[in-house]
Amino acid sequence: MPKRKDIHTVLIIGAGPIVIGQACEFDYSGTQACKALKEEGYRVVLVNSNPATIMTDPEFADRTYLEPITPECVEKILVRELQELRRQGVPLDGAPPDVPHKLVILPTLGGQTALNTAMALHRSGVLQRLGIELIGAKPEAIERGEDRQIFKDLMLSIGLDVPISGTAHTLEEARSVAAQIGRFPLIIRPAFTLGGTGGGVAYNRDEFEEIARRGLEMSPVSEILIEESLLGWKEFEMEVMRDHADNCVVICSIENFDPMGIHTGDSITVAPIQTLTDKEYQVMRDASFAVIRAVGVETGGSNIQFAVHPRTGRMVVIEMNPRVSRSSALASKATGFPIAKIAAKLAVGYRLDEIPNDITRETPACFEPTIDYVVVKVPRFAFEKFPDADPTLTTQMKSVGEAMAIGRTFKEALQKCLRSLEIGRYGLGGDGKPWRVDGQVFGDRDIFPREILVRKLSIPNADRIFFIRHAFRAGFSVEEIHQLTHIDPWFLNQIREIVEFEERLAASAVNRPAVPEVTRR
Repeated sequence: MPKRKDIHTVLIIGAGPIVIGQACEFDYSGTQACKALKEEGYRVVLVNSNPATIMTDPEFADRTYLEPITPECVEKILVRELQELRRQGVPLDGAPPDVPHKLVILPTLGGQTALNTAMALHRSGVLQRLGIELIGAKPEAIERGEDRQIFKDLMLSIGLDVPISGTAHTLEEARSVAAQIGRFPLIIRPAFTLGGTGGGVAYNRDEFEEIARRGLEMSPVSEILIEESLLGWKEFEMEVMRDHADNCVVICSIENFDPMGIHTGDSITVAPIQTLTDKEYQVMRDASFAVIRAVGVETGGSNIQFAVHPRTGRMVVIEMNPRVSRSSALASKATGFPIAKIAAKLAVGYRLDEIPNDITRETPACFEPTIDYVVVKVPRFAFEKFPDADPTLTTQMKSVGEAMAIGRTFKEALQKCLRSLEIGRYGLGGDGKPWRVDGQVFGDRDIFPREILVRKLSIPNADRIFFIRHAFRAGFSVEEIHQLTHIDPWFLNQIREIVEFEERLAASAVNRPAVPEVTRR
């Protein structure tokens, strides 16, 4: 179907200040959406409290408000924009459907901040009173995707497995749910929060009380989900898009290098998925389509996360983001498929088969992208700037940035990515730079004590990828490291090959015949 002709102005809610869990990915998404909507002839109004963004440059929106992103402030902006439309002579009431007259809100491109603001306006009745529609995702779909208990019940109703869990709105309810599950550790996930803020892994009663109390305070609806531990399970993400005609496509499949228990924003991720068979991938693809249809996201993209037991193959749905997410920006760059741009065009009525692919210029957007290379993302941490912060990685996001690299193999992409982090490392190792651990200084090629390696491997931390290298050099086997880290053996074997090759190079020093082998790898 063609684009909607009844829309006059689209208000885009930005992500606001750059914080941990919500950074420049949403500036990228918002900028792409502004350009796409202006191309279609719509008047674009932008609300963003952060002037240090690309999307707030004058050329991207017809009007930009540098105001706090709060329901009260956005309500005032909506009233003012309606007054502006009346002043321009736009027939707001009783206009025929082919005459542009509506003011609508596109909330799915500004991260959790935009989504929460739009939902607050909906719940307070402001949108209904002003006659303003949400496009991209209806309030009911956002509620189904973001409310933990509703989402869990919905998944069970369509035959998909979810972790054993329960929701709580008070500390007393939380204790009751924990007693029903009956064993630690427990995962605590607050509803409607950003980057897992307020959540965590509770290994005992004291930690549970602390994290549950914090999660209830952080959740804008005072709701937390308490679920059985899936620590050590493999984690996957699917970037999915859907249009009004129920056409669904998978834009990118992403595998987490680190197992469940670490926020996906803090995990090394790889695209496409490396360790699933085609049959397993197709099951997950079908499940992704079932999820986006059940939740009711009629137009645009969603990020759906799964966990798979490494031995039994049991697959459970973890959560869904009914909006453009951090992973959407990664998927866009990895595949060349402009998710934010396409999502904006779908929101105003286009079908996937009506939107041309910017890369091929011949095929429509309903063709799923395929890539013959590997993309790796590695998070960047800055714990040196936060000396009091706990460096242990959990379900609450702690990274402040990321690097992405493309290679013909996982090994090539990983080495490029580690070098791109700007942490003084030239790759996985072999750069000759010393390591400071527990007050001791070790040379890059020193063999670390076994007790240090066991601790650094078993407790998730920002440097674990480098300690995997040191463990292989110290004689650890793939199975030993897998038992300590729960990282899939396929990835560990890839790192082992890098380490073995490094050892051969070091042994041959400046062996000229080794150069062709280096360039081939």
